[in-house]
Amino acid sequence: MLSTALIAIDSTIIATAVPSIVKDIGGFTEFPWLFSVYLLAQAVSVPIYGKLNDLFGRKPVVLWGIGLFLLGSILCGLAWNMLSLIIFRVVQGLGAGAIAPTTITIVGDLYTVRERAKVQGYVASVWGISSVVGPTLGGVFSEYVDWRWIFLINIPLCLLAGGMIVTKFQERAERQRPVIDYRGAALLSVGLTLVILGVLEGGQAWAWTSPASLLTLGGGLVLLVIFGFAERGAREPVLPLWVFRRRLLVTSGQLAVGVGAILLGLSSYVPIYVQDVLGYGPLVAGFALAALTLGWPITASQAGRVYLRVGFRVTALIGTALVTAGTALLLLLGEGSSVWAVGGYCLVIGLGMGLTAAPTLIAAQSSVGWSERGVVTANNIFLRSLGSALGAAVFGAIANAIIGGDSVDPGLLTTAVHRIFIGMLLVAVVMVGLASLIPRSADAALEPAS
Repeated sequence: MLSTALIAIDSTIIATAVPSIVKDIGGFTEFPWLFSVYLLAQAVSVPIYGKLNDLFGRKPVVLWGIGLFLLGSILCGLAWNMLSLIIFRVVQGLGAGAIAPTTITIVGDLYTVRERAKVQGYVASVWGISSVVGPTLGGVFSEYVDWRWIFLINIPLCLLAGGMIVTKFQERAERQRPVIDYRGAALLSVGLTLVILGVLEGGQAWAWTSPASLLTLGGGLVLLVIFGFAERGAREPVLPLWVFRRRLLVTSGQLAVGVGAILLGLSSYVPIYVQDVLGYGPLVAGFALAALTLGWPITASQAGRVYLRVGFRVTALIGTALVTAGTALLLLLGEGSSVWAVGGYCLVIGLGMGLTAAPTLIAAQSSVGWSERGVVTANNIFLRSLGSALGAAVFGAIANAIIGGDSVDPGLLTTAVHRIFIGMLLVAVVMVGLASLIPRSADAALEPAS
């Protein structure tokens, strides 16, 4: 939970400090890259760290991630211009890419299937708390102290998290002479970087049909195809292709894409709707969205009782049905709606997410042994990040097609947000269909050993 808090707080604390950062070191036109490169570095490195978890054990990988995150935080706090800050954010992102999958993999190692959901709920609660604490700390530091402290505050947190893992986490990993797939890691890293960069910047930095967009996306896809062929002959593939052949892993991965897309849509457009359409301030908008992160850990912590009673498949169906209901309710919102209604609908979606994301990940973890759990967990987390990137691209294109330019007319904005809500509803409906495809054999892990 301490390790997760590092990346959870950092993902939100910088948002409210951007004006102070730009005022001090300039670079207004480049500041969106502070978010893009962090997400990119984290997403691309997650599958590689997942394989390293299975080769070297969880402890060295998570300590490496904390150390890299600490280094990146110190460098960000010392940045002298926007370019240096962007580069140092890449270092932070590479550290976060190690922390995110490893902490969840450790939970899968330490706890039984019966205990895992409750512990995952505790970890999810860290994200919920951080969604409120992060922006608040960012505003306090930038207004009353100095924006550099939004990064320097990570120093004691990293030391505390690293110290706890060194002293409290005892791991019995089989020490072998690992064979590292350098060729596969390079192809996967460059290919994913180009694809995610193309998705994130398409329609923003360049037009979708521009040569830059076609070269970036096309080059990335070609490299990923080459990666697929290369992995077939690799002794220890960095991302084994069997991950994409097992029905449970494929289905849980596709559900993770949907989770990422809906989360991105909500976190990006609910605050805009509350502020620019309903006329509330950013604090109220933040609390309306916080209802989502409140509902998630509540049901995630209780999901164990549900799937022990009815199984993983039925639990996921209940969860996706709640997500579908919540996104459908969002369509009732208009220019005169209550902010309490916004919060209530987000709460319903959060409750559904808690019964969808955690149980499907636990089912995937339970279907493999220790030596494969790191790869499976990392693949699930990566696909959620990919879903967020795809959501950013698709929902951004919908908004730009309706609003165009810099107009903030409430009528246009309401129409645009409604179209995005329709898009999220369609994603949720697809997720219900995917949940129904979870094989009944996934529940074998729930049966007590004889």
